[in-house]
Amino acid sequence: MNLAYNTQAPKKPTNVSINSDLLAKAKALKINVSATLETALADIVATRQRTLWKEENRSAIEAYNQLVEDAGAAGDGMRSF
Repeated sequence: MNLAYNTQAPKKPTNVSINSDLLAKAKALKINVSATLETALADIVATRQRTLWKEENRSAIEAYNQLVEDAGAAGDGMRSF
């Protein structure tokens, strides 16, 4: 699986502001806030990177799709089904 970030990079302390009631409830439920935040951020980063890649490559994707529509896929003549 190709991750959106280097999982081996060192941890860096940071300050975040979180609703105090939500934080208290998470701690009472023994939720690891740092791990949860890291997982959520990784998902958001991966999603935004995919979106950005699609936007940056839109013209190439459209050109390829048009080529396939006009001439067929490269292996169409080889299929036996």
